[in-house]
Amino acid sequence: MAKKIAINRRDFLKASSFSLAALIFQPFYRFEKSLPEYPQGEKLGRVCAGGDGARFDLKARPYADSATVGKIYRDDVFVWLREVVTNHLDPYRINQRWVETPKGYIYLPYVQPVANHPNVPLDNFPPYSKDGGMWVEVSVPTLPFTVNGGNPASPWLKDELHPKLYYSQVMWADQIKNNDNGQILYRLREKYGGYGDVFWAAAEGLKPITPDDLSPIHPDKTDKSVVVNLTYQTLSCFEGKDEVYFCRVSTGYGGATPVGTIPVWRKMVSTHMSGGTTGAGYDTPGIGWTALFSKDGAAIHSTFWHNDFGLARTHGCVNAAPEDAKWIFRWLEPVVSYDPGDITVNGMNASTKIILEEA
Repeated sequence: MAKKIAINRRDFLKASSFSLAALIFQPFYRFEKSLPEYPQGEKLGRVCAGGDGARFDLKARPYADSATVGKIYRDDVFVWLREVVTNHLDPYRINQRWVETPKGYIYLPYVQPVANHPNVPLDNFPPYSKDGGMWVEVSVPTLPFTVNGGNPASPWLKDELHPKLYYSQVMWADQIKNNDNGQILYRLREKYGGYGDVFWAAAEGLKPITPDDLSPIHPDKTDKSVVVNLTYQTLSCFEGKDEVYFCRVSTGYGGATPVGTIPVWRKMVSTHMSGGTTGAGYDTPGIGWTALFSKDGAAIHSTFWHNDFGLARTHGCVNAAPEDAKWIFRWLEPVVSYDPGDITVNGMNASTKIILEEA
């Protein structure tokens, strides 16, 4: 994996102003292990663009030159009414989709589709692992947590005033306890690629991942291949000549994703990824459904920090929406067992080939 570095991505003053402004769409939670309250709706959206304190215009109509009718801030959560394609095409943007909210329109790439699905907390872990514990997925828009010991090692946590995980992130839970208010908490950690930090978070916000959730798709098929088109930013899964799955993705900007036929060499249910340089680097935990195909760390994986699929914008990886990444992960060979949730492939013909090509 890429080299880990210290990255300061948080600004205290911006975060302080954000705390007040965010009340427009989402009430501030009383203490860190509580679940925030969210608007009621079948589908929700979370503003995922920008850093802490970033704000964006809500538009009267779905195009950039429309009148501004309000402001919306990073991590605000709102009811997602519908997705629309603008009839005022913007020549400076590839993606022409917008999201309608009850208070106006926001550009779709800035918004992560989310849901609010609290869970019944468990008193004991199911027998999924010989040492106890289970994989869990964040099933609420944002999940506040506390760092065990209060002294984090991860760069992304160093200046985080109100640390939280986001919808679709995947972690390993290995302990259960009750806090002083009788709320059940899970202890979370990262099995792979992390800095050793341990978190406590409300169990209601974490959906248990069962062995069935990891069951392979079409394991009897031996002629699987993945074609990633770097020009059109698409991914197709083939069984022989039959296309069985298709989705939009985001690959490396400026040729960062290699071209050629490369086999998957490692698969992990979840990992921590970090690298780059100060100010332009990244340090991201809980990246689910990761299939590495490059020794430099390039992988197909789940993405929760943008919704701009169809545009090249990564450091070399193939970003996919969480539901797409999970399907691809289960379909790709080899099969990954629940515990440890990680496999490294030996031999060129022991895994699915990733064909990365330009049109």
